[in-house]
Parts: sequence; structure tokens; C-alpha cells
Amino acid sequence: MADSALEQLKRSGRIVIVGASLAGLRAAETMREKGFTGSLTLIGDEPHEPYDRPPLSKGVLLGRADADHTLLPRRRDLGAEWRLGVPADGLDMAARTVKLADGDEVPYDRLLIATGVRARPWPNEAERELGGVFTLRTRGDGAALARALAAGPSRVLVIGAGFTGSEIASACRERGLEVTVAERGDGPLVGALGGVIGAVAAEMQRENGVDLRTGVMVTGLEGDATGRVRAAHFSDGTTLECDVVVVSLGAQRNTEWLTGSGLGAGPRGIACDAGCRAFDIRGIVTDDIYVAGDVARSPHALFGYQFLSLEHWGNAVAQAETAAHNMLSESTDRRPHLWVPAFWSSQFGVNIKSVGVPSMGTEIMIAQGSRAERRFTGVYGYQGRVIGAVTFDNSRWLQFYEQQIEATAPFPLPFTTVDRRSEGQKPIPADFPDPSVPTHGPTITLSGYSPADRRITFTPAGH
Repeated sequence: MADSALEQLKRSGRIVIVGASLAGLRAAETMREKGFTGSLTLIGDEPHEPYDRPPLSKGVLLGRADADHTLLPRRRDLGAEWRLGVPADGLDMAARTVKLADGDEVPYDRLLIATGVRARPWPNEAERELGGVFTLRTRGDGAALARALAAGPSRVLVIGAGFTGSEIASACRERGLEVTVAERGDGPLVGALGGVIGAVAAEMQRENGVDLRTGVMVTGLEGDATGRVRAAHFSDGTTLECDVVVVSLGAQRNTEWLTGSGLGAGPRGIACDAGCRAFDIRGIVTDDIYVAGDVARSPHALFGYQFLSLEHWGNAVAQAETAAHNMLSESTDRRPHLWVPAFWSSQFGVNIKSVGVPSMGTEIMIAQGSRAERRFTGVYGYQGRVIGAVTFDNSRWLQFYEQQIEATAPFPLPFTTVDRRSEGQKPIPADFPDPSVPTHGPTITLSGYSPADRRITFTPAGH
């Protein structure tokens, strides 16, 4: 784009952001900070201005935070038009317009798609509508589930032992509630961190009074005469009486509104290049449509240029800022989004943090500490290099291993440390589940190389 055209865009262009959440807000702020003075419109399907989601599965469920008071802080005034409570319903790439569900159309010169993900619902619609059956993704979900837990149910059933499901179970136990967790894998967090770490997470849950049932699926939910859930049936033939059920089966990417648009969007997200520019269905990059946050899937040089879909708070911020910068820059000034995935969770009194893509790892070493003490660092290896790391109450080592990942350091680790125990002397299989079987709650998905590849392959995902 010529200088004059770029300056004209920055001065009086029309930028539309679809997705009024974390990524959308941070992108809008970055655009204003970079001197964009044109028209800025944010479209969101929820009626709320952007709010923070991590507290919903932590403080809100414990009654320590109010779901209505989780609005994200603003870095600056946006001077934007907010179109809230009306979802986007279509995209006309040729006419450069976003179609809304109410029939309105919003024109753009540059478009940022940050529509994120939604909770995967319980597959049986009638059972899904029973009173006492919840998912946890939105502010409304958090407030409703918090009220249900505060009412003191006799037993809570959590379906799925990914990070969100495990955090919900932790909150239940902290409230003194009886809770059962059903997980079809061999243990909690196995899709994210593998069986070696999943075994530690399973011990943590059981030691804290969770009725953890692994290798089992919930086959049906049963309601009473008033339409409230009263029991769940399991694949092993058993039945559990419960009056609150939380469905924690992972997320679905919000891309359906793009069907037929010609954009490279599908169940795995919207394909974009390292500079956040969206691909069309032919694999050709667009120059006026960008993607950021949970809905994006983009190639990463550190991880074999595979397309990664990341459901991470930090990734949403970093990718949104990169997209905003590139939308307002000459091609020579654009920069790639190469944020190293990082994630944290707090459950059962333990702080769990990870960097990199553990689920790519085939082997793991306990490099510091001890699994038995619940204070350790696990380092993942893939094809002779460090690919990820996880810490349990040992986060001081995390920055070091992030540097090892960025430097493509060799694996097994060549150095010894003063804190290396006998279990960490050699690598062992990381024990990830069969990649053809999706596990509950994936938050990093490796989704192949071709942005126009329409075949869907489920791969276990990590944090």
C-alpha cells in the first residue's frame, strides 16, 4: 500500500472488529495508540463490554469475585462504536461488509476477526435443557454456576477433567461440596500434559476428596418430574445421583458465521499467516482481513511451522497487538506473531504453569523437584529438542525453560542441577493418549500445515 493510501486509512479509514472480548479490546487500543483516527466499530454477540474470563472458573465460583465485576481494564478511551448483543451473521469479502443477525450491514476497509470460542454443549438437547446442567464460558455462565454452588447441592458432577473441569472440581471441594469428575481418558489433564503428569493430577484430586472416575463416559443425564437433573448414567453401567452437572467438554471455535464467505475458516479455526492475515479457501492470503485470539490458527517457526490454535489469555493479547500493528503498517514494517505459548492454572492448592507445546512431546524428564512432593519441573522433548515444560509450584524455573525452547536446546537436557532427583536422570515416555481420540478441554491444537486442508484430524492438545 502506498504511503498516501496508508495514511488515508489511518486518518479516515473504517476498521471493524468482530469479537468484543480480550483480543478485540487490546487490538482496538493498539490501533488508537498507533495513531488510527478513523472509524472503529466493535461487534459482539454478548450484551457486555469486554470482560475477563479466567476468574470465572476460579474466584467467581468460590464467591470471592462477582461475575458482574470482571470487566477488563481499559488502557485508553477508544472512541469506538459498540454493536453489542447482535452477533455477526455473514461476511461479504467482495463488498467488504459484515452482515449482522439483525439484518444490518457494517462496511470496512480493514477487518479483524476475534470471535473466539464457545463451550461445547452437552450433545443431547433435551438433557442439556434440564435445570442444574451448566457449561462455563460466559459471564452469565459463571454467575449462574456460582449461585448453584452457593445453594449447597448434594453432589456436583463435572464431565471432563481438562483444566477448566479440574478447576471447577477444586472450587467445589474448597466450598466443601461433594464432587464427582468423569473423564474418558486415563486421568485429568492427559490431553494437555500427558499421562505422567496426569497421574500426579489424579492423585491430587483423590487426596482432596474428589470422586474421580477415569476411563468412563457419561452416557445420559436423567431429570425428575420438575425438569431438574437428578442422576447421570455411565458407560460402565453405574448411575450417580447428582443435582448439579457441569459439562466441561472443551470448546468450539466460532466460525459458523463465515460459512460460504470464501474465507479459510472451519471447525479448527481461521487459518492465517504469521502476520495474522487470513487465508481464503484457496490458500491465498488476504490483505484486508486479519485474525487474532482463540479462533486463529497460524504457523509457528519454533514448532515446525505447524498451524497452532491457542486458547491462551496471553496469546490473545500478543496476537491482537501484532494484528493491530500489521493492519496499520507497510508490508516491510509488519512483524510475525511468534509468542511462545504459556499457561497457568490454580487447583487444589497447587499452581500449575506451562510453556511451549507439551503435547508435541514424546518424552518427559523431571528436571527439578519431585512428583511425590507436588513440587517439580517436567521438561518435554520432541525429536531431540526441548519443546515444552510444566511446573507444579516451581514456576521460578519457567523462564529458563522458555529460553531453552526459543533456543531449540537439545533434549535430553545436557546439564545437571543441584535439585535433580533420581527420577529425573533419564527421559521416560510422556504418555499422551491416542491422537485419534480427542480428550476433554484441549487448549493448544496442532492442526497440520495447509490452510486450505479441509480434512479434520483431532490431536491431543496442551497448554
